[in-house]
Amino acid sequence: MKERYWGGVLVFLGACSFGVLSSIVKTAYKAGYTLGNVTGVQNLFGMLMLWGLYLGYKCFQKSAKNSQSKQTTKNWQVCLTGVFPCLVAIFYYQCVQLVPASIAIILLMQYLWISVIVDFIVFKNKPSFQQIIAVIIIVGGSILAAGVFNQDIALNLKGCLFGFLAAITYTLFIITSNRVGTDLPTLKKSALMITGACILGFIIFPPFFLFQFDWHEKIYQWGLLLALLGTVLPPFLFAVGIPKVGISVSAILTAAELPVAVLASYFYLNESVYFTQWLGVMVILLAIICSNLVISKKNKS
Repeated sequence: MKERYWGGVLVFLGACSFGVLSSIVKTAYKAGYTLGNVTGVQNLFGMLMLWGLYLGYKCFQKSAKNSQSKQTTKNWQVCLTGVFPCLVAIFYYQCVQLVPASIAIILLMQYLWISVIVDFIVFKNKPSFQQIIAVIIIVGGSILAAGVFNQDIALNLKGCLFGFLAAITYTLFIITSNRVGTDLPTLKKSALMITGACILGFIIFPPFFLFQFDWHEKIYQWGLLLALLGTVLPPFLFAVGIPKVGISVSAILTAAELPVAVLASYFYLNESVYFTQWLGVMVILLAIICSNLVISKKNKS
């Protein structure tokens, strides 16, 4: 029970880290940087940070070989799953460029029902009545929190497609975090996954900007933040937390991303946030809290 609780906390914190990314990316776009610049520095710095942490851990863990179980997962298999976090970033950041931020967030949030359906169809994990209700409430709260009723919306079909693709790949990211490389040390698993993401990212967007490296360029400072909050912390926290709580519950907990995104836009970007948006934030948080209280009571009984 205690492990399940802390697993939920870790998944929740990972989602909060994801929530601030859109504000940082918007700032980078306003400064004239491109999608390739943003995703490139995020993946590169993230990969370097994770390998640095893993190698540092190995140095201090002298008896690690004796204490670890035999590794059965191939490194390349975990590397291959890095396709999903890479595509999530590309699709979502592209979506933010083409449609209003409120619509982009709503499109990404569709991973909630996609995750529950995939978990049921593929892994035969039937969602509980409480989980279904929580998802419905969260989707409703998402519409309020995104401020759909406070502005005229001009939909860009290409942008909507990128947003939906981001939701699908985010679902696959959550699932692979729970299923692949569970026998590996968490830091090594995260480092391998982001190495795969970095390789794919550099294939799609060749990193020519690295040949003009200047530490005073803001993109590198923002890249460090994006790497820490979008590449290092979430995969690590998800890798530890998701196996403890399961895919469906994790999908509900990761809904915390939207309230955090609204708060970040208000305090960091100084954007106007209407009363209905704050109401939506409260609805989502209450849905997350109530659904997990119900699960905790069932486990105790």
